Amino acid sequence: MPGTAIIGLQWGDEAKGKIVDLLTEQNEIVVRYQGGANAGHTVVANGKKFKLSLIPSGIFRPKVQCLIAGGVVLDPASILKEIDGLVKQGIKIDRNLMISDRAHVIFPWHKIADRMFNNIGNDEPIGTTMRGIGPCYEDKVGRALAIRVGDLYKPGFKNQIEHIAGVKNQLFLGLTNHFDHTMRISGWDIELEAESIYKEYSGYAEQLRPYVTDTTNYLLDAVDADKRILFEGAQGSLLDIDHGTFPYVTSSNSSGVGISGGSGVPPHFLKKIVGIVKAYTTRVGGGPCPTEQNNEIGQQIRDRGNEYGTVTKRPRRCGWFDAVAVRYSARLSGVDVISVMLLDVLSGIDSLKICTGYEIEGQQVTHFPSQIDDLRKAVPIYETLPGWKEEITGITKYNDLPENAKRYIKRIAELIGKPVEIVSVGPDRLQTIIF
Repeated sequence: MPGTAIIGLQWGDEAKGKIVDLLTEQNEIVVRYQGGANAGHTVVANGKKFKLSLIPSGIFRPKVQCLIAGGVVLDPASILKEIDGLVKQGIKIDRNLMISDRAHVIFPWHKIADRMFNNIGNDEPIGTTMRGIGPCYEDKVGRALAIRVGDLYKPGFKNQIEHIAGVKNQLFLGLTNHFDHTMRISGWDIELEAESIYKEYSGYAEQLRPYVTDTTNYLLDAVDADKRILFEGAQGSLLDIDHGTFPYVTSSNSSGVGISGGSGVPPHFLKKIVGIVKAYTTRVGGGPCPTEQNNEIGQQIRDRGNEYGTVTKRPRRCGWFDAVAVRYSARLSGVDVISVMLLDVLSGIDSLKICTGYEIEGQQVTHFPSQIDDLRKAVPIYETLPGWKEEITGITKYNDLPENAKRYIKRIAELIGKPVEIVSVGPDRLQTIIF
């Protein structure tokens, strides 16, 4: 069977976890291949809400193998807390979870660096979650100061910690002396103690030992065996480090181009890519969002959609659906079909707007700008569609949707250039319309 991927096509928070959970029953393996504990997926099943950051959303299916691949950066304390929380909720986690020995490990110095550099002269912060994700990816690319999960079990691990802690202490000391008051971190001790870090992470390593393995070879064997594999993206395509709204992006390839690099699975194995979009637009943190509504409509969408971060609890910026941005990210990620989420949030709004183009310095464009300064200048060109009054959370068939809701879905498909295959009208598994 071919591989399937679930990719968010906006700035994250598109409700990917629900679709992964739904499609998991058709697959044998679910893979999380990039990002870290800055991601947040919410799955609602049988009236219970589960929140995930690192563990793949397929964990609720006991017969499905869940993998955290080498492209992920791993915070050991975070994943152990997540495992413990799921077990307390009655979810069995045993051999159905695997963690790549190639994944890079987040240490205290990464979180300190995250806070330090977020405070250096930024009028508009990038929007980091302060979990050390970016600095860990920096060390991964730099190589000399990087530690992978497999290194936690090697005899030289203590020497690595001592060496890196020494280097980071000198770096942090130099930075605090240079920037003085702007670099002070309230409540944080930036003096790293190698011995205590070594003991702490050695403890984590022993707890994680049953899950750690070579996931790359496992996945390559699965491909050879024609296993059904589902790839779960984190964040959204517009946050891609190379192709998103740089510098207001995440630290990994969160679009479809990152699947093979993060998982180790050849691209030709992927035969279906499902693009996930909200029926409107949201964004967290800094950076331009052309269709953002800082008004009553934006607040109505935020309240109705509970638009507050799964991990950070930060209020999300809300606005109208941006078809220019989504068409770009759908092409970038090689999307075959679209899943429209949270359509029910728009019920009760008299008229709905969809952005079909931008005006930038007097020029009308339908392409997504490559430069952030151009996107800042973009004035959305809207098309207005009639809304619907009816509540749709109990509808299970497409034909039973209000005519204006169907018209809205159809127009999204036309503008993106891909068919809509799934529509979500509520958080529960059952509140899903599959065409």
